Amino acid sequence: MKWLNEEDIENIAIGAAVLGTGGGGDPYIGKMMALSAIKKYGPVQVITVDELTDDQWVLPASGMGSPSVLVEKIPSFEQLAAPLKAFEKVTGKKTDVVMPIEIGGVNSLIPVAVAAMNGIPILDGDAMGRAFPEAQMVTFHLDGLKPEFVTIADEQGNTVTIEPADGYWSEKLSRNVTISMGGSSIVCDYGISGKQAKKSVIPGTLSLARQIGALLKEQRTASVHPIVQMLDILGGFKLFKGKAMHIERGIQGGFTRGEAHFEGIDENANQSCTLFFQNEHLLAEVDGKPIAMAPDLIAVLDEETGMPITTEGLKYGARAVIVAFPSHEKWRTPIGIETAGPRYFKYPYDYIPLETLVKEHSSK
Repeated sequence: MKWLNEEDIENIAIGAAVLGTGGGGDPYIGKMMALSAIKKYGPVQVITVDELTDDQWVLPASGMGSPSVLVEKIPSFEQLAAPLKAFEKVTGKKTDVVMPIEIGGVNSLIPVAVAAMNGIPILDGDAMGRAFPEAQMVTFHLDGLKPEFVTIADEQGNTVTIEPADGYWSEKLSRNVTISMGGSSIVCDYGISGKQAKKSVIPGTLSLARQIGALLKEQRTASVHPIVQMLDILGGFKLFKGKAMHIERGIQGGFTRGEAHFEGIDENANQSCTLFFQNEHLLAEVDGKPIAMAPDLIAVLDEETGMPITTEGLKYGARAVIVAFPSHEKWRTPIGIETAGPRYFKYPYDYIPLETLVKEHSSK
């Protein structure tokens, strides 16, 4: 994948919705922004982490805020351009490559639009390997880096630059600014050298999203369901098959928070499953026992098509398959679990790897 075409964008949008674990914003919005930018400004080249030179300057671009609000406040080209310009102004460095801060949802494609607008490549990699709800939940933070500057822009033409002490302060200050901006913003942070990117970035995730999306779009054969093929690619597990019965969802502290309750069908008849989310699905319980937890990935897929269903798109009566995938090894370190494990989100569990939980559940 060297130059992104319309089919690539479509596939990345679908795959990113899977890797977004229910959050990351509506990928359809990201797809429309990316396609519009490419049509107006020209095609976007994709480069791998290995193709970076040590002295190139790499800058993540992303959306921040509640996915519920982003649907109502789709960013303009002017808003998309503002944080990068502000970041270059405050640092005095010209951006050579744009990258996704997270591969999940709309934030996989906002950088494509920014890259097109500036005539620069996008990096095939990200800093999460999924979507996470908070700004410090990135591999840069795990590697001891801090965002020296964060630039934030809204649709009204306001731009704010902050100098946070560390990733946690970046989250706190950026979130408050974003709430003041109406609940969603466009952000640039964690500008890094190509040399640092080679150490910290999770490589190949844009290609992975494209591969997943292409798979789910293919004609389904009678013998192999696309969900089965996808689980094989990601080393994942089918957790539960059920019907959505009750969804509690609201905006709290700048996040879409809530839980979704499923009634089991077919092989899961007479069982129940509950998903807990903060933008993204963070914990899955079957009959009150945990079966998957952050930082591992939890996704909800349409039973018939295998297409991902976001926390915003989940409705009463939806027949779904709940699946989970192991997180990148960086997230299974002590600092990774401290940063994005269940205890951080105030769930009463110590982190247990997905493979162990599934094995324990299946043996009962």
